[in-house]
Amino acid sequence: MSGDIALIERFLEMLAAEAGAARNTLIAYGTDLRAASETLDGRLSAATKDDLVKLGEDWVSLARSSVARKASVLRRFFAFLAEEGHRTDDPSDALPRPGAARTLPKILGHGDVDRLFAEIERRIGLDPSPPTLRLAAFVELLYGSGLRATELVSLPRHAFRRDQPFLILRGKGGRERLVPISDRARVAVRAWAATVPEDSLWLFPSGKNHVSRVRLHQLIKALAADAGVPPERVSPHVLRHAFATHLLEGGADLRALQTMLGHADISTTQIYTHVDSRRLVELVNARHPLADGSVDGTIRLP
Repeated sequence: MSGDIALIERFLEMLAAEAGAARNTLIAYGTDLRAASETLDGRLSAATKDDLVKLGEDWVSLARSSVARKASVLRRFFAFLAEEGHRTDDPSDALPRPGAARTLPKILGHGDVDRLFAEIERRIGLDPSPPTLRLAAFVELLYGSGLRATELVSLPRHAFRRDQPFLILRGKGGRERLVPISDRARVAVRAWAATVPEDSLWLFPSGKNHVSRVRLHQLIKALAADAGVPPERVSPHVLRHAFATHLLEGGADLRALQTMLGHADISTTQIYTHVDSRRLVELVNARHPLADGSVDGTIRLP
């Protein structure tokens, strides 16, 4: 397998250097490629179309989205091998093309979000301790600005400036984006930051590093349980979805939402339009010229 491993490492180095792939992406790609190599007894780089058909058969029990991801990674890998002269052919046409289904995001209603914030306010009223202030900052930034969990826990200690109502974040793929920060969120962050040592590297430190994404998930689910919201329906990512959904319901422009969420492709953002079909119908009925009689829309049958 040593030949495969060396080529996989070169492929990942290329992705990091030329495509600016994020660290988590590189880890996931490496895991998929090494697993495929192991399945083929270290012959991935020399695989035939028949080998890839068998590999696809081994994935039959996986979710369609997982198969689509694995196949996509291998296609990029074989394209790399051909471009670098390690192969004269590209057998990746034999890989399955399941067309990963785009699942609809879990949705939190306004009432659910209100209950989360009510529980935070209750805790602050009883005991405004650092853990409670930290939780308030977490939720304000997840729901109020749509930060990803990784972006949130890894914020630098001095990421926020008193006179600046936005952040410049480097998100997936190393892309920078501007993230508006609400007055509420800035107040919550300021209260928490006052408890963090000035020389800390992180805004949310934990030991020698920052709070982990796992710990953030645990805190959010515990909050949901105490607020009377089923914990299985709540996560940092669900709060990010709620940020997007509720902004769209309030009339936000889809392109502006794309920028705030850091989506490279508008099609990723368009998934949120499904939650707002009722408002879109109302918009057509209220705003279309046919709705107010400004256009004669009478249908005249022969």
